[in-house]
Amino acid sequence: MALQLGALRDALIEAGASEVRAQRAAEELAGYEREFAGIRGDMQLGFAKVDQQFAKVDQQFAKVDQQFAVVRGDINLLRWMAGANFALTLAVFVKLFIH
Repeated sequence: MALQLGALRDALIEAGASEVRAQRAAEELAGYEREFAGIRGDMQLGFAKVDQQFAKVDQQFAKVDQQFAVVRGDINLLRWMAGANFALTLAVFVKLFIH
């Protein structure tokens, strides 16, 4: 005898269905329940794989953020260098034309 849902079988018999038909309907519904449980398991595996992929993407973004931090530091250094160069050049021109 195949797996069946006993409460459903009893309810169908009480509702007036024959015992054979109620048993077949309960077995068929139990089959669908098993099938849906398999699909649910497959979906959970798929979601786990997607979560792993997102974790990898998050790691890659963290690396990119670190690289941008280095670039920002380099840009700040270049700003200070350009500012110092401008200040010294201005000082030389002031000294040259005022004196």
